[in-house]
Amino acid sequence: MDTRTPVTAASVVIVAAILMAIIVGAVAVLHLDIYGEGSSRTPPGPDTDPTTPDAIDPALIRYRQTGEIPVSMQPVRALAVGPEDRIYVAGDKQIHVFDPGGEKSAEVKLEIEPRCLAVGGPDHQSPGRIYVGGKDRIAVYDLDGAHQATWDSLGEGALLTSVGVAEQDVFAADMGNRIVLRYDTSGQLVGRIGARDAKRRIPGFMITTPYFDLAVAPDKLLSVVNPRRLCIETYTFDGDLELEWGEASSKVDGFFGCCNPAHFAILPDGRYVTAEKGISRVKIYNDAGEFECVVAGPAQLAVREDEVLADVAADSRGRILILDPRAGGVLIFEPKPSEKGAPDES
Repeated sequence: MDTRTPVTAASVVIVAAILMAIIVGAVAVLHLDIYGEGSSRTPPGPDTDPTTPDAIDPALIRYRQTGEIPVSMQPVRALAVGPEDRIYVAGDKQIHVFDPGGEKSAEVKLEIEPRCLAVGGPDHQSPGRIYVGGKDRIAVYDLDGAHQATWDSLGEGALLTSVGVAEQDVFAADMGNRIVLRYDTSGQLVGRIGARDAKRRIPGFMITTPYFDLAVAPDKLLSVVNPRRLCIETYTFDGDLELEWGEASSKVDGFFGCCNPAHFAILPDGRYVTAEKGISRVKIYNDAGEFECVVAGPAQLAVREDEVLADVAADSRGRILILDPRAGGVLIFEPKPSEKGAPDES
């Protein structure tokens, strides 16, 4: 006797309904807002996740490496330029200070593990003062490296990834809480910048990796990376959004991958220096965010795919400094002679 259950139209419908429910559930899981970014998240565009980025036209590479400063510590984490173009490199609970020619002039021992670094420039209230960002707090050192203060902890959820200074202000990017904090120079918190606010047309910072950088522009504005939106946003010190620029693209003039740029700096004339992760390329954009040229690409940097450039900075002469985790040192790039109006001797 055949004991098999006959297949009926009703059973087919039931099975189809179950399969459809499974598919819908899987899609819902994939689209869950696991980062709390709500409807403001920018969906990936067609060029945000290609297999490989576009090759760099050699004619666009208008800088060349002119020097390298070895740093005898590992890991190297942060880079800053201070008065008289002194170069500061932080890592391994210390800071090494170099003159512009690369000679070491000082070492500063730290009480916290540094994650980011800023040094007061000539216009700062205390030129040469050093601000070190740890995981959840900022430590302050004077020009000679003596510890002055450690500011209050921001709590367990904080993760500081960048520090910047203006004349009377200190800014800290807190990746853990997705906010930029504004302090006065005594460590008093005076404001928060970048929280999502539809009325002020502020999208909020979308961050999924610990690369959340900021820099103070010469025109007394604050520029901040919004990594998942693949752009740089510029704010007043009071938190008004003035400008945003950047495009998700594998092309050389855009930002590649899911979350870029990883680091950036601002040149004395207001132009931007950006460094990407996923594909090691350092580029120049003008003060309006328009692409100008490439400083260095993968061939010049020789960084592995799983490595990220530790930081970038610029000095008063327009030299671009790149902190290379592979070499454990600072790479110095300058415009090729042909870019300065002289014959190219390279």
